[in-house]
Amino acid sequence: MNVSLIYPCIIYERARASVKYSGNKPYAYKKRYKVTVISNNPDDNLADEVAALPLCSHDTFFAADNLNHDVFTIYF
Repeated sequence: MNVSLIYPCIIYERARASVKYSGNKPYAYKKRYKVTVISNNPDDNLADEVAALPLCSHDTFFAADNLNHDVFTIYF
């Protein structure tokens, strides 16, 4: 598969769900997503906009191949 991305962009994938138990039965289940904002501009506002979403936390930042990656966890 050959994919071309236009920056800034968002890549997301499902992650392990968050489950809370009571009496050995699940009572709360939330889907978790790993969201990566990739930009060629380190001061791009897109990562700030994603960070402002409800139930979102910033996990890490790294630079690779002259691109800036902000990784978030978001629950729905």
